[in-house]
Amino acid sequence: MGKKKDTKSDLSDSDLFRAAIGEVKSVSKNHHIHEKKKPSAKPRQLQKDEQQVIDNLLSHDYFSEGVDAEERLEYARSGIQHKTLRKLKRGEYRREAEIDLHGLTAEAARLELTQFLHLAKDHGWRCVRIIHGKGLGSTNNEAVLKSRVNTWLRHYGDVQAFCSATPRDGGAGAVYALLKRHT
Repeated sequence: MGKKKDTKSDLSDSDLFRAAIGEVKSVSKNHHIHEKKKPSAKPRQLQKDEQQVIDNLLSHDYFSEGVDAEERLEYARSGIQHKTLRKLKRGEYRREAEIDLHGLTAEAARLELTQFLHLAKDHGWRCVRIIHGKGLGSTNNEAVLKSRVNTWLRHYGDVQAFCSATPRDGGAGAVYALLKRHT
C-alpha cells in the first residue's frame, strides 16, 4: 500500500489563507471617510459647573445668612493649612487686585464680584481684597453686601479661604480672599 501525498501540507500559509477566503474584489475609492471633528480642549463640564455657580450667585433666591456690621469673617476650605489661614488673617499675602462694592445694589455687586473673580482666575491672581463695607449706610444699618459676600465666596469654587482684612485694609468692612492656583 502506498502513502497518499498530503497536498495541503505542501502549501504555504499564504496559499492556504487565499484558498480559505476565496476570490477578492477591489473596493472602489469613490467614497469619502468623514473624520469626526475633534472636541475642543476646553473642559466643558468645568465651564458648565462655573456657569451654574454664576447662575446661583445671580439668582434672587440665593440664600445668604446675615452677619453683623462688626463681625469678623473667616472661612477656609478643607485641606487649607492653619499656617496659610494665619498668614491671610495677618495680611501677609501680597494682594494683587481689589474691588470696591460700596454703594452697589446686591444684584450689581454679585455681577461685579463674579466678573472680578473670573478676571482674577484668568490673570492667575492668588490673593485679592474685596471691600464690601459694613452696611452702615443701608436701610436699618444692615450689612447686606457683607452678608452676601460671605455667602457668595463660600460657594465660589476657586476661593480657597477668606477672612476679614486687617484694620489698615478695611477691617470688618473688607475681606482678603485666597484663590486657587491655576497652572
